[in-house]
Amino acid sequence: MADEPGKLTRRELIARGVRGAGLLCAAGGLGALVTRGQAENLVWQIDPKKCIACGKCATECVLNPSAVKCVHEHEICGYCELCFGYYVDQRLDDQETAENRRCPTDAIRRAPVEDPYYQYIIEEDKCIGCALCVEGCQQFGNGSLIMQVRHDRCLNCNQCAIASACPADAFRRVPASDPYLLRLKKQGNA
Repeated sequence: MADEPGKLTRRELIARGVRGAGLLCAAGGLGALVTRGQAENLVWQIDPKKCIACGKCATECVLNPSAVKCVHEHEICGYCELCFGYYVDQRLDDQETAENRRCPTDAIRRAPVEDPYYQYIIEEDKCIGCALCVEGCQQFGNGSLIMQVRHDRCLNCNQCAIASACPADAFRRVPASDPYLLRLKKQGNA
């Protein structure tokens, strides 16, 4: 082969091609790692503004009991004497007795704060995620009881069974660094 200035030999051309292919593979691998790292930093959560308290969180989760629990957003709670998240709206004899409570597992505890106000505390180990309390609070209260995926329990499945069954499309992926969606909380991507 003639050594013409500026002209590549076959050997130089192949060497450059191999180096270019190696760089492309390295860049692709790095991109895959970055993408995988971003996907691992997302978790499932329920948007309380979309949740319709249908009860599917209790039955569709791969865990039993569900990883979805009722959460009390105290900042907007009215601390009512008669809470419809705690009591059913049609009470027998209009009494505030145990048979008139909404929660089927007795997961909501009521504690007096100051007459006539009460604080309602969710005992998550008893909560099955049925959302009956959330439904009552949404219908007759201020919506301070909300459903949230508890990340100490959630398996973070790629195809969340609850998200697939949610009729309100309230499930979405959120950053793991900011994993809870509250009514009062500002969301950057809401």
